[in-house]
Amino acid sequence: MSSTTATDCQVPMEDASALLRPTLVTGNRSLGDVTRDICAPMERKATKLWWAAFLVASSALLLGLTAVTYQITVGIGTWGLNRTVGWAFDITNFVFWVGIGHAGTLISAVLFLFRQKWRTSVNRSAEAMTLFAVICASIFPLIHMGRPWLAFWTFPYPNTRGPLWVNFKSPLLWDVFAISTYFLISAVFWYVGLLPDLATIRDRGRAGLRTRLARIFSLGWDGSARTWHRHETVYLLLAGLATPLVFSVHTIVSMDFATSVIPGWHTTVFPPYFVAGAIFSGLAMVLTLMIIARKVMQLEHYITIFHIEMMCKLMLSMGCIVGLAYGTEFFIAAYSGNPYEQFAFMNRAFGPYSWAYLTMVTCNVLVPQLLWFRWVRRNIVTVFAISILINIGMWFERFVIIVTSLHRDFLPSSWAHYIPTSIEIATLIGSFGLFFTCFLLFCRFIPVIAMAEVKGVLKVKRRKSSVAVSQEEVA
Repeated sequence: MSSTTATDCQVPMEDASALLRPTLVTGNRSLGDVTRDICAPMERKATKLWWAAFLVASSALLLGLTAVTYQITVGIGTWGLNRTVGWAFDITNFVFWVGIGHAGTLISAVLFLFRQKWRTSVNRSAEAMTLFAVICASIFPLIHMGRPWLAFWTFPYPNTRGPLWVNFKSPLLWDVFAISTYFLISAVFWYVGLLPDLATIRDRGRAGLRTRLARIFSLGWDGSARTWHRHETVYLLLAGLATPLVFSVHTIVSMDFATSVIPGWHTTVFPPYFVAGAIFSGLAMVLTLMIIARKVMQLEHYITIFHIEMMCKLMLSMGCIVGLAYGTEFFIAAYSGNPYEQFAFMNRAFGPYSWAYLTMVTCNVLVPQLLWFRWVRRNIVTVFAISILINIGMWFERFVIIVTSLHRDFLPSSWAHYIPTSIEIATLIGSFGLFFTCFLLFCRFIPVIAMAEVKGVLKVKRRKSSVAVSQEEVA
């Protein structure tokens, strides 16, 4: 029999669990602490910082509403479009906002199916961001119709218009069904995950409109084992249903371009290229919002450095795929021997809009390479700056793809230059105002972090902090 003592074989529970997975919630928070910390921003008065941010966002929204009202009244001739450049800011902003919405479903559904527990602190905000981004994206096709009050014509319902139907072969109409389906599934997925937290707000016993609304929308949640079992089943099914949408929605958006015959667009790399770019920009926006929220709302114990580092790794992987797509485009154009394709890409890199292409490559390819270094991924200020630069670069990517492929077509006599008008710029600012206004209201009235899911990964303190098992006792 070995002479090993019990002291030699003591394995602290905290140390043993830390070897299995990192601590997802720091500060030794209890179950009650989680509820109080996450509900605190909703129950206390709004801070001056929140009001200042809301004032800026609502002012930008008001500017955008004014611009949209003016252009609907006068017509889309208020834009800087011409006979050569028929698409510009409108489709650029549309594709940009659709891409922003992709990370929400990725973090919530895909990572849930892969049982990635670290998603629990960021999935609620990412899902809300998806809904707000899709709302912002829907503005631009409506305006581009010229008569947005006839938008209901795009939906296939029984009507009295006889043979007058929209062209179902048009990729632009595919966007209507893809985006509406994506929004519907994402909204249901977000709401189902919110049910346990609504019941927590209801049961806290604080009188007010929020409690009354929580009582209605919690749908009689009682927290029983049967309720939890059905909730988890439905949540799993919705995650499985939403996962294909991550890949299908932006694939369909890419077909707006890939099914055309315009050099620079007619390429099979667009579907995976657009999906990777959408997830890339969405992750950057999630990081931007989460870094601000963790500081302003004092959620450092729940959105930790580990969460930020994992998001950075995902963002780095998507950035590498995007960089590979850029190189693939140039290689295929050169290898094809098609002079029009070759000219399209040389014009992007060295033509009148070369400054936009340089901005795109710098922000989307070069800047993300800093994330290979661990000290960069764990530096909040650096990660925040990188996420903003990536969002700028991804907006310029859509601008480069659309404008530079159009402004110089097959006939040099029809070449034209595009300059956005003040109305277009105001509309873009207004879309950001709408997005941040919705997100600030979300932070004020709905739990930013999924309390029920965080409690599921919480490392609860036990009475016995260690287990001493000696070989003598086993014998």
